[in-house]
Amino acid sequence: MDELAERARTGGVPVATTPRLSASWRRSHNYGAPAEKVDPVFIGTVDDESLFFQCGQQVLLGLHETLANEPVSLMLTDEDGHVLSRVCHNHALIEALDRTYLAPGFAFSEREAGTNGLGLALADRTPSLVRGDEHYCTGLWDYTCAAVPVLDPVHGRLLGSINLTTWSQKSANLLLALAQTAAGHTSALMLSRGHGMQPRPAPRGEVFRMNAAAQFGSAPELSGPWQIALTEVRAALAEGLSVGIVGEPGVGKTTLLATALRHVQPHDRILNARPPDPRDTEWWLTLWTPELGKDNTSVIAAGVDTLPSWAATELAEIVAAQARRPFTVTAREATAIPDALARHVDTVVELPPLRHRPDDVLPLAEHLGKRARGREVRFTPAAARALRTYHWPDNSEQLRRVVREAAARSDVVDTRHLPPEVLCGPTRTLTRIETLERDEIARCLAEPGTTVTRAAEILGMSRATIYRKITQYGIRTPD
Repeated sequence: MDELAERARTGGVPVATTPRLSASWRRSHNYGAPAEKVDPVFIGTVDDESLFFQCGQQVLLGLHETLANEPVSLMLTDEDGHVLSRVCHNHALIEALDRTYLAPGFAFSEREAGTNGLGLALADRTPSLVRGDEHYCTGLWDYTCAAVPVLDPVHGRLLGSINLTTWSQKSANLLLALAQTAAGHTSALMLSRGHGMQPRPAPRGEVFRMNAAAQFGSAPELSGPWQIALTEVRAALAEGLSVGIVGEPGVGKTTLLATALRHVQPHDRILNARPPDPRDTEWWLTLWTPELGKDNTSVIAAGVDTLPSWAATELAEIVAAQARRPFTVTAREATAIPDALARHVDTVVELPPLRHRPDDVLPLAEHLGKRARGREVRFTPAAARALRTYHWPDNSEQLRRVVREAAARSDVVDTRHLPPEVLCGPTRTLTRIETLERDEIARCLAEPGTTVTRAAEILGMSRATIYRKITQYGIRTPD
């Protein structure tokens, strides 16, 4: 029996040895988590103005009313395990939780508290239930914790978790189901209050998506920031170093890696391995061993910051044993690359977002238009100006969608072919009515020859009102 299992048998109580719990215990041991009494970090004030907090808190308050006097504490945490709020009316449970610092302002990730419900849910990004002596720290053995991660309903980013905690001797059969319901309601409420946000597409079951090098297409000549990043990556790969590219979603991290790999290994197959649905992770891992062992194959592990911790550890072991080519990964930021994989990454290069590379927008748009249309696509000066000055919150992926839709309508793209949001500057979140009003004004002004005065007549507004709305919504009027 290993050291951790032996230590866990204090008092003759055996620890559960499921693979996920065992992996979590090993991580806790490596982190140096406390074995007997938690001493978490206190961050003080928490962000109570975010959409996630407001929706999550409303859901927890509603659920708490249905639980009457049950000894259950309902908590909301951020993605780092900091407790943002706690709802509980059972005084005995509140006092006990206070003694273990499971309270707002304290951090309870695996690093601070070892294996626990919310820490495991955040690490593995999947619903988790930890009972009594399954906790790494004996100071938490009095509790059973059920936690479910909450993802951004639009972008899929991890926001935090819903955590339900009760006494360890209480039945936990419904605890995880309640936590899953609360997490689902939180995401749904965020989507409802997001004023027009669209949910991200559901996973299509493509746990390992293979792309031949030619499928990436030749990237156009882009500006300084892109070229600097590309030069750094090429140099590292030529030296046999493993590389990580970090940056916002949709910024072109995989494209940059594929371009560099084609330069260094022009005859290689390039496989882009996207993160799987958590339920498919074991199958996804089985596909790595044969591919990493091939001499003519380069693999990009995309979005490793969204992998469950145990899967990242398993993948790191496969890389160490099988990889014959430099290992390449992408992530949102360097600190988000799982520790197990970060040890195999020799250099990290950051790719700036598209809003910081305005000179790249038009070349990319022309390139994407040609790919979508099958022939050259031109942009009028007004359309080009609108594209360059837009802030592109979803980066190149959003530009691709906009150009594909516009190019489907014409070989010469004008402002009237662009969606209304591209013609508007950054603004606050709008209600659905405001969004409709903004879009109608933008569409009207985009029609050739339409002046502000004429648009006011068409829309039944006074000139003063439409000028005020143009300023309010940040609409850019064509010259």
